[in-house]
Amino acid sequence: MLITQWWASIHRYFFIGILFAVAIAIVVYIFPSEGKFRYEYQKGKPWMHEVLIAPYDFPIYKSDAGLARERDSILIAFRPFYSYDTSMLSRELTSFSSYYNELRLNRIGTEDELSVADYEQMRSSLSDILINTYSKGIYEVNDYSEQLRSENKSIILVKGAVAEEVSILELFAHKEAYEDVKEKKDQILAEMNENIDLRLFEFISTISLYDFVKPNISFNKSLTDNEQTLLLDHISLTRGLIQKGELIISRGELVNDFRFRVLESLRYEFGARVGSYNSWLLIFGQVLLVSASFLVLFLFLYNFRREVLDSYGKTIFIVLLILAFIILTRVTMLMPELSVYLIPFAIIPVVIRTFYDPRLALFILLVAIMIAGFLVPNSFEFVFLNFISGVVVIFTLTNTYRRGKLFLSASMVFLAFSIVYFGIGIIQEGDVKRIDWLNFAWFAGNSALILLSYPLIFIFEKTFGFLSDATLFELSDTNQPLLRRLAEEAPGSFQHSMQVANLAEDVARMVGANPLLVRAGALYHDIGKVNNSEYFTENQVDGFNPHDYIEPEESARIIINHISMGVELARKAGLPEQIIDFIRTHQGTTKAYYFYRKYKDKSPKEEIDPSIFSYPGPKPFSKETALLMMSDAVEASSRSLKEYSEESIRNLVETIIDYQMQEDQFTEAPISFRDITFAKDVLVKRLSTIYHARIAYPKEEDK
Repeated sequence: MLITQWWASIHRYFFIGILFAVAIAIVVYIFPSEGKFRYEYQKGKPWMHEVLIAPYDFPIYKSDAGLARERDSILIAFRPFYSYDTSMLSRELTSFSSYYNELRLNRIGTEDELSVADYEQMRSSLSDILINTYSKGIYEVNDYSEQLRSENKSIILVKGAVAEEVSILELFAHKEAYEDVKEKKDQILAEMNENIDLRLFEFISTISLYDFVKPNISFNKSLTDNEQTLLLDHISLTRGLIQKGELIISRGELVNDFRFRVLESLRYEFGARVGSYNSWLLIFGQVLLVSASFLVLFLFLYNFRREVLDSYGKTIFIVLLILAFIILTRVTMLMPELSVYLIPFAIIPVVIRTFYDPRLALFILLVAIMIAGFLVPNSFEFVFLNFISGVVVIFTLTNTYRRGKLFLSASMVFLAFSIVYFGIGIIQEGDVKRIDWLNFAWFAGNSALILLSYPLIFIFEKTFGFLSDATLFELSDTNQPLLRRLAEEAPGSFQHSMQVANLAEDVARMVGANPLLVRAGALYHDIGKVNNSEYFTENQVDGFNPHDYIEPEESARIIINHISMGVELARKAGLPEQIIDFIRTHQGTTKAYYFYRKYKDKSPKEEIDPSIFSYPGPKPFSKETALLMMSDAVEASSRSLKEYSEESIRNLVETIIDYQMQEDQFTEAPISFRDITFAKDVLVKRLSTIYHARIAYPKEEDK
């Protein structure tokens, strides 16, 4: 029995511990295998650490920009390889000879037949045209060859085992070769005397010599790629060597371009050595750091947002959100063409603030960017920029259901990124011209990606059962089917719900609860009254009360059943569970006291079963449901006051809420005495305004 009770008290935290352990393992797995350099430094700023001596020999690595320049230089000077097909000429000459003989055979025995000498002379002349054309070379025409031609580039022409550099302008394009052959054939015809031998002229005219002109030079992609790769692979990644014991930099010295490259080389070498020599020790250190981050998250939730830990879905959602952005950071770091500043970390506070509160949103953001800071270079700059952008989002995004707010927040994030980065750039570079202006484009992309928050919020809502402000705003529309039915079938209950919604919303705003949530819950809390609406006082007319004709226990059953009927209607309509909670808890475990007293007066000696007259509960378990219980009871009772004065209203509010406290209705809700005091004051003030009497104007005769 004791073991069962012990397990029931800790099993939730046991599974949460497993969830956090899995998250820690995933983060450590995606961490880089290199060690983390202990020194932070920035180009253009003084070295703030102790004198740094080289602990071992290491090369000075070239910068990415320098390597890129070398690669570009090699690619510009590089000549592509083309292959010369030496067999093409013989094949086409053979084809031409067959074609020529066929034309000759067709003329034998006709009046167009020529002499053998004429045939052979023409065969030789036309063959020479093909030979000369092929000897110069004909290349395939494509976009690449056209680009080479426009830039007057040379190529490496490979003939068998011999390769030579040739300008592409010295070769025929396919169309040029075609036109050259046609021109030379036309030249032969022009030199002939048609009056001497018209038959020969006609014979040559019928020959399609250009049909035997085909490219004999083709781009050799494999050889070109191999040679290009070989040249690029031979680029030296280093430019010098620092020997062990050599002074690298002294305290206070400026980190100029050269020293920055030396420090970057040492950082790279240090990471590689630590990762290869002490891999298990490195992993142990990473586990400690990541575990500390998640432990801080757990302690924050345990002390300030216990209800998050009490829900598996809410806890999993927060952990998955952090993991998603850490994994995204790691993937971005593996893609050099992308900047880490493209990752929209500001989405974290947008989403968390939508479903929770600004304080939790800021804390989750800090945990995420702190862990991500171990993955990126210039960690302080990264954390500082994303912290500022996250704070800007929290302060500017007050209502997510207003679409313009998110656009404003995204614009403010871009502005914050730009201003802060510009300040950091001035400090680091000392010259505006040396600032990397490309980062501002990444900041713009970051801000644009923040607009993905809207579809993400919708997905998270449906997946984890959350409620956003936009959804609450839609549910509060009185044109919703259930609310329209309540207004038509139980108009008094509908008006009561509207008044309760206004009261509860004002109280929620004062005590720091969610006003939209409590308003939506108040509008639906009495929808069960659409069934048997005439049994509820606010819907009765002409003084007719059906309870006068039935037994008190039956009356209590009808009144109490509006809870279960409301829950059933809400579930059929697909209302979120958070709204259904207001229906279930707005009467808590109190009694239908009027019918309880009526039964007791009728049968004073009979033992009463209190459960017959008690609501099923549960008691309110959130600040919002507790505020609804107060507002509902106070509004309903205020209608029975004979005199509306501030004193009578205050006495009513104090009596009702104190009675609910005596009945232990708020013991499961995270509401303080201070909140209850504020709630009383707001209810008194609002009811006094509602029931304020008009001035009695004198009649004409009184004047």
